[in-house]
Amino acid sequence: MFNPDPSKKTANPKLSKEVIMMIEKNNLVMAIKTLAEDKNISMEEAKVQIDAYETTLKVKQQQNLNTIANNQGISNHAISFDREQNTAKNTEQKTTDDDAETEHNEGFKSLQEGFNKELNDLGYKKPLLPYWLKRLLIIAVISVGLFWIIWRVFG
Repeated sequence: MFNPDPSKKTANPKLSKEVIMMIEKNNLVMAIKTLAEDKNISMEEAKVQIDAYETTLKVKQQQNLNTIANNQGISNHAISFDREQNTAKNTEQKTTDDDAETEHNEGFKSLQEGFNKELNDLGYKKPLLPYWLKRLLIIAVISVGLFWIIWRVFG
């Protein structure tokens, strides 16, 4: 699939700036069509050239990531494109498993219970009316009072 070994590169075909921009924006269909029209080649040959360009681009990106990781002291195994695909497969397996969801809910409930226990230990009591409701009531009382004053003056 992805070969991070730069010694096994395929020939890097010259592509126009328009096609390179389309590839970078993941507009591959238009890139293939444009390349096929520009060079008067079949769509399959254009696709092969674009795939070769993408692999060389991925190799360069991987090399850049590896040099950055080496400078920061991160192992090369931690950063790779193949690893991302494996983790995507693992997440698909977890989403189909109902046990993972119940464990998440149980973890959240235990966290909530621990938080409530900690607040009770500190002596915190929840207010009767939330802060936002107090503000809303104050605004409503002031509005009604102003309306009543204006109605008495001009009514």
